Amino acid sequence: MSGGGLLVAGTTSDAGKSVVTAGICRWLVRRGVKVAPFKAQNMSLNSFVTREGAEIGRAQAMQAQAARVEPTALMNPVLLKPGSDRSSQVVLMGKPVGEMSARGYHGGRQEALLGTVTDCLEQLRSTYDAVICEGAGSPAEINLRRTDIVNMGIARAARFPVLVVGDIDRGGVFASFFGTTALLSAEDQSLVAGYLVNKFRGDVSLLEPGLDMLYGLTGRRTYGVLPYAHGLGIDEEDGLRVSLRGAVRESVVAPPHGEDVLRVAVCAVPLMSNFTDVDALAAEPGVVVRFVDRAEELADADLVIVPGTRGTVKALAWLRERGLADALVRRAAEGRPVLGICGGFQVLGERIEDEVESRAGVVDGLGVLPVRVRFDRAKTLARPVGSALGEVVEGYEIHHGVADVRGGEPFLDGCRVGAVWGTHWHGSLESDAFRRRFLVEVARAAGRRFVPAPDTRFGVLREEQLDRLGDLVEEHADTEALWRLIEGGAPKGLPFVPPGAPSVPGDVGADAPESRGAAPDPAPQSPEGLDFAGSAGSRGQGLDGADVDVDEEAT
Repeated sequence: MSGGGLLVAGTTSDAGKSVVTAGICRWLVRRGVKVAPFKAQNMSLNSFVTREGAEIGRAQAMQAQAARVEPTALMNPVLLKPGSDRSSQVVLMGKPVGEMSARGYHGGRQEALLGTVTDCLEQLRSTYDAVICEGAGSPAEINLRRTDIVNMGIARAARFPVLVVGDIDRGGVFASFFGTTALLSAEDQSLVAGYLVNKFRGDVSLLEPGLDMLYGLTGRRTYGVLPYAHGLGIDEEDGLRVSLRGAVRESVVAPPHGEDVLRVAVCAVPLMSNFTDVDALAAEPGVVVRFVDRAEELADADLVIVPGTRGTVKALAWLRERGLADALVRRAAEGRPVLGICGGFQVLGERIEDEVESRAGVVDGLGVLPVRVRFDRAKTLARPVGSALGEVVEGYEIHHGVADVRGGEPFLDGCRVGAVWGTHWHGSLESDAFRRRFLVEVARAAGRRFVPAPDTRFGVLREEQLDRLGDLVEEHADTEALWRLIEGGAPKGLPFVPPGAPSVPGDVGADAPESRGAAPDPAPQSPEGLDFAGSAGSRGQGLDGADVDVDEEAT
């Protein structure tokens, strides 16, 4: 018998789906339920590498940690990594398979992936007591419903109840709940069990009349009202909000352990990826992290970080246009600390040869590190372990660039020259002992009397945050009613809310049988009819082997 489940949808992007999914996972595992997260399709530049070498969304890796299970590719079978406003790299079952325009993807390729994602979901359901799915954007994106495989498409295929989350801090939450429901077809509405209010400030009793009226209008109850939690952060999908950086800004900042604070400036490069790399720095007492996009903002920084990016050549041009490149070169010459991570490491080198990502050919880098980078069509996906500054370091690698290091002191897989460090390793700063040694080096080079606190443990802080998410669900949601949804599905006889969207023949999930059968064979394959041989960046080879042009349509 397959396990139960729930789809957490949202009235908008960033309504709190990731947070709620993680909180439900943590609440369930604490009550002894074996639970796994799932997101059929994710669009994000924040990704993670599983132990088997698969690339998935960083949010799903965080949700797996909330569920206290090891993340796998089954939990996020389709990952889209934007390379521009109009095209994305498609990562299928953890491996890049090609670049595709938005029109090409939604024009039929997405629909063909339904079998793959439902196979993954069924494998999880055969192993776990419950699977908590996260939707994407809004389930009421009626222009995309026919090919939807992440919201109502997967809910229909799995017969999962749907909980719609709304961010009341933005305003308009009642209209959003009602409008989301009323724009769905009758078949889709039959799975929308109810609502969850997120980020509420104030007296809940003032909200209750509206919740009663919403029930009268839709016949659907509200399963909880989660309060606004200051300083609560998790690994985000995208945006410039970093989890523990938020804690530093929104709560009382812990005083520095030494006499000085340490100021860290992160260059907000285009297509920035894995900005979570700086979370561990922001967790340190006395370290202030901010994102910058102007050269003058580097003047008082003790450390400048050039982070990862999905567009190395584009980021390099952006740094030059804004004067940041010259400022970085000056800093290096003056012996002031700079750290380049992944794409940022590549930018600091002497030369970039790119016929894959930007297809720009040979481009001069900033020349502050003796490194030459050549982009390979194969993507490096790894979970390395090594040492630096006398301490053990763990990280993960996600890059097409291959670095030829021609000098300097060894630093992880990269090098160091003076006060400039470069590495492809993401996540290295989460290794506590190494991070402290690195900050000592930075403080010395910057002339600051900063001393890292001896007891900051990033892993413990992350667990505390996940427990806070579980507490929010347990204390402010009707958990018994949620469990009945997960175990038994949507209530029968939910009323139709007019006008509804017409059922379109061929809607994804519309004709799918109830998926409670035996688990399929392991390792779902690429669906028949799609050629995924085209490697990321291969000119002329897209998902169907044909030329892939960039459509004039925003992703």
